[in-house]
Amino acid sequence: HAVGSKVGEVLLYYCYCEVRDPEKLCAWQKALCEHLHLTGKVRVASEGINGTVGGSKVATSLYIKVMLSQPLFKNILCREDFKSSAGGAHCFPDLRVGVFKEIVPMGIDPKIVSYKETGIHLSPQEFHREVEQYLSQATQGQSDTILLDCRNFYESKIGHFQGCLAPDIRKFSYFPSYIDENLELFKDKRVLMYCTGGIRCERGSAYLRSKAVCREVYQLKGGIHKYLEEFPDGFYRGKLFVFDDRYAICSNEDIVSACRYCGVLWDQYKLCSSQHCRQLVLTCPSCCNKGLTACCPVCQEKELKVTSRASGQTLKEECECTRRRPRVPIEHVSPRMLDTGK
Repeated sequence: HAVGSKVGEVLLYYCYCEVRDPEKLCAWQKALCEHLHLTGKVRVASEGINGTVGGSKVATSLYIKVMLSQPLFKNILCREDFKSSAGGAHCFPDLRVGVFKEIVPMGIDPKIVSYKETGIHLSPQEFHREVEQYLSQATQGQSDTILLDCRNFYESKIGHFQGCLAPDIRKFSYFPSYIDENLELFKDKRVLMYCTGGIRCERGSAYLRSKAVCREVYQLKGGIHKYLEEFPDGFYRGKLFVFDDRYAICSNEDIVSACRYCGVLWDQYKLCSSQHCRQLVLTCPSCCNKGLTACCPVCQEKELKVTSRASGQTLKEECECTRRRPRVPIEHVSPRMLDTGK
């Protein structure tokens, strides 16, 4: 159908505010998205709303208009809070709108660590200057700053800021434990945090600040998304991972990751070919053609077994990747050992 095939866009936004009746907001939001034929995911909670939706350009611009005029978000949400990229309704399998405890799943009660205790927001320009300064100091081995990626390992693997510390964690809900286990590392440091669109930093910085060990905590306002709009060839190298069927969006031609099998530069994810595994795998076209399509040998084996199995039997999501990875890594780096290479 012609309507769906036109290039549309995907919007990413969040708004922290007091929501008295999350159920009511949820129903309104669902009706709005359905009316505009938008697909995607929207999380509603008593602490606000977080969404990523796709549709035609007409639909997304109407959506922004309506969102900005909604009394709940008035004076809090503004046009700049919507990050957009090329895409459309086809980027998501369906529309999911639901009520949750947190609008970003960190696993810490918002009453205990509130978004109100967040770090200092830096504009992309300010952040760029900070990173520039950090990188020049780090090469002389005398930096008091940590550039912290708040995302998951599979996100930072295909794109990140030069010289960043990227935790090897699988979910944002492991981030608080990561901070707890590595508190020494952050002692008396200035921390520059970043994530995709800024939302994980809101809670992540609040959590880090609650530990009272850092000298200062800063965060990139609008996330990598907004940074790349201003500095497509800045200090962020590689692709930007997105949580939809596109997997990644690109601002520069750099490839910073490699094929899991042959090591050739490659950064386009596919889902592991083993039916019940949800891991993403980097496997280049030539390795794919050789049938190397699973995330690890365990899954590759499992796939062969599954085809000969009676249907109806399900396999637990268990593979070498999930078994080998510690939930929360302990860092043994002095920050000056961090890779500041271009």
